[in-house]
Amino acid sequence: MSDNNEFLKILSGKLAGIKIVPTPPGEPSAMVDRESIREALDHLRYDRDLSFNMLVDLFAVDYMGEEPRFEIVYILRSTKNNVRITVKTRTGDEGIETASDLWPAANFLEREIYDMFGLPFANHPDLRRIYNPDDFEGHPLRKEFPLEGKDFDKPFVVDLEKA
Repeated sequence: MSDNNEFLKILSGKLAGIKIVPTPPGEPSAMVDRESIREALDHLRYDRDLSFNMLVDLFAVDYMGEEPRFEIVYILRSTKNNVRITVKTRTGDEGIETASDLWPAANFLEREIYDMFGLPFANHPDLRRIYNPDDFEGHPLRKEFPLEGKDFDKPFVVDLEKA
């Protein structure tokens, strides 16, 4: 297949709820309904013609003020076909289904999104904070998190005698 968008056309022909997003040539992107994201990722991973066997990156974007508020972005690569695509979905605080059973690399990346944005991934094998302590309140990459951090107005005092 010479045109990278052909991969998304194959996928959209098999599933409902997929919209091909206009992008520069060679950078195909699709927006998938929240309800269809797991099925779409499953097809991308295991379909013989598609074979997207590598998760390059997985991240979230906070669009505060929009509904649904969060966008989760998967960048996938097919080593068989030598092509990359971007798959996006929008969700609120309810999160989405895990992809860690499709690509083991998603385990760490989903935990990062959970810790920094507070978005849960259903059926994740080990969903817990990865950067912040368990008792940390808030999620630092959400737009409403204070830029200065928590307790910024309190003086920082270092007691060298205790160290």
